Amino acid sequence: MNKKKQRRKTWKFPQFIFFVFFVLIIILFVRYLYIALAPSVNGINLKEFASNRNTVSKVLTAKRGTIYDATGNILAQNVTSYTLIAYLDSSRKKGNYVKDIESTAKALATALEGDENDIKERLQKGKDEGKYQVEIGNIGRNITELKKGEIEDLGLDGIDFIEDYKRYYPNGNFASYILGYAKTNEKEVNGETVSSIDGELGIEAKYDDLLKGTDGYLSYQQDRFGYKIPDTAETRTDALDGSDIYLTLDSTIQRFVETEISGIAERFDPEWAIIGVLDAKTGDILASGSIPSFNPNTRDISSYENPLVSVAFEPGSTMKTYTYMCAIEKGTYKGDDTFKSGSIEVVDATIRDWNNTGWGTITFDKGYEYSSNVGVVNMIDKFVTRDDLKACFREYGFGELTGVDLAREVSGDLDFKYPVEVANAAFGQGLNTTAIQHLQALTIIANDGKMLTPHIVKKIVNPNTGKTTYKREVEESKQIVSQATVNRIKDLMYNVVNSDDSAASGRRYKIDGFDVIGKTGTAQIYNEKSGGYLIGDTNYIYSFAGMYPKDDPEIIIYAAVKQPNVGSSITVSDAVNNLMKNIAKYRNMFSSENNNSEDVKLITLDSYTNQKTEIVKAELENDKIKVVTIGSGDKVISQYPEKGSEVLSYDKVFLITNGDQGKMPDLTGYSRSEVIYLMKALGYNYEIDGYGYVTAQSIKAGELVNDQTVKITLSEKYEDEDS
Repeated sequence: MNKKKQRRKTWKFPQFIFFVFFVLIIILFVRYLYIALAPSVNGINLKEFASNRNTVSKVLTAKRGTIYDATGNILAQNVTSYTLIAYLDSSRKKGNYVKDIESTAKALATALEGDENDIKERLQKGKDEGKYQVEIGNIGRNITELKKGEIEDLGLDGIDFIEDYKRYYPNGNFASYILGYAKTNEKEVNGETVSSIDGELGIEAKYDDLLKGTDGYLSYQQDRFGYKIPDTAETRTDALDGSDIYLTLDSTIQRFVETEISGIAERFDPEWAIIGVLDAKTGDILASGSIPSFNPNTRDISSYENPLVSVAFEPGSTMKTYTYMCAIEKGTYKGDDTFKSGSIEVVDATIRDWNNTGWGTITFDKGYEYSSNVGVVNMIDKFVTRDDLKACFREYGFGELTGVDLAREVSGDLDFKYPVEVANAAFGQGLNTTAIQHLQALTIIANDGKMLTPHIVKKIVNPNTGKTTYKREVEESKQIVSQATVNRIKDLMYNVVNSDDSAASGRRYKIDGFDVIGKTGTAQIYNEKSGGYLIGDTNYIYSFAGMYPKDDPEIIIYAAVKQPNVGSSITVSDAVNNLMKNIAKYRNMFSSENNNSEDVKLITLDSYTNQKTEIVKAELENDKIKVVTIGSGDKVISQYPEKGSEVLSYDKVFLITNGDQGKMPDLTGYSRSEVIYLMKALGYNYEIDGYGYVTAQSIKAGELVNDQTVKITLSEKYEDEDS
């Protein structure tokens, strides 16, 4: 074999290797060209795939709008909250991850008042599963700004926070059915879990879309550690925050209502109660309180129906106002005509007056004053027909939606046809109405025959532009009844409350100098299960519909209480009277020796315990508060109302001093709540009989009590009457 042949033989193997590598390179090059030029590979769009691996897309959540009262006090707002997260990946930049699980768990458990072992297990499990980050459960959510700062001060490695928002109601159950509530929900958006705050009741639900605003969008490139890559493109659409809503509510008047509603609940334990206050000149709802109530922050809800607009019930004798108004407007009413009261036969039914016996033969004017059922039954056919009555009730807003800007309003019904049904409807039985309808109907009387549409929203403001997008206008109807009719019905309503006749049905609502006019109501409750009406003194709905002052009404009030534990209209009257007095003081409506032209102040009481009696007394009297000092000591040892309570000028504040211990004070005229406080504060044994105000006490003022039991008698201002 020559050398040339030998050399060729030797080079065959390297040539083979070269050929193989060359072929592989060609294949790889072709594959590269295919990958580079082809729109997709194996059904996958590589450009999209690469982009998705490095692109972060985030929803920029719009801030939910704030709800204010009429003067700008915050009633509902978003507050910042935080979710705690722990980074576990050791590849994080600057080594910012949890290095010592045990010490971290111990520190977090102390700060959050949680279970150390639970936190430790969550961290360890996340690390074992190779997770980049983990949460530590419910205790790590909804963290406040203050708590976040405390945890940051611990200087723990790998601990961070995700900022979020939650809905917060600073006044708790204040106007809860008006505000409703909104809660945080989670949803998937483009594969991302996004939190949103959604309204589910009240204003929060009705105006949810406006309050929500419009979410924005952010897209950017990130590295494998989760950080934004510098100098890369960013796509951003800013969020548009939700609108701010200003309600017609006056927080001070609402606070008065809440106080009275709470008192009704405590004293009389009704199934439900409602008090609504309306501005007689605008139709603005100034306050609305009810029981049961709930705290929107905790949503301890037993009923989802707002008694103001969503509960229809038989109103009772407050409807007599509209039966009389219908007859007066028709021109057929003759108030001096007489009828025999007591009972009347209608087809095969006997309809009786509320006292069963009546008042003998009386005029129709007196029939209204006494709240005679027989009187309005006699008016049917004599003054008005069934069709007249139904048409009038409907024109006055009953059986129709008022259009108030609140969710879930119901219309009630005027379903009366046969003679007995018509007779019952004339005095408020057998038909269903709502509290808001009564407030609206009363505006006819307050506004010289024209009806106002009630409103709860005063204005809506776009925070992104600062522009007001909605402003409440006073909505006035056509002339529904004449001025003469209004004047006549006002006179009738005035006599119900202010007459010297002991049989007048609303005398317990009389307040000297206030010129209150109104009509009371006591309605039987229909038994839906067995048919017929419930029996027993407590199975009624007691109500009051009125306004003041008579000649130029400013305030309209409607109050109703269902099935209180006491069968008396005192369940409504005490609360309404207190409310009317407080509103009058607050709005400086009347002049008197106790309430002149000077402004009435709302005062928050401090703690006066251990302070000098004379100094405290002078301080309170400077704000025109009536100070009642119990004992002659030089130091205050107890007070009522307590620290933090709000009172108005001319209200009463009790100071218990360290002198004359054991002597009985004069309780004459004190309310039940005042008596209970004083007896407990003084440490006396006591028994209370009756309702209303103190008229007698078994131990005279100034006498030593020792271990005796003080027997205290409370009496109502007037004997109980139907309404």
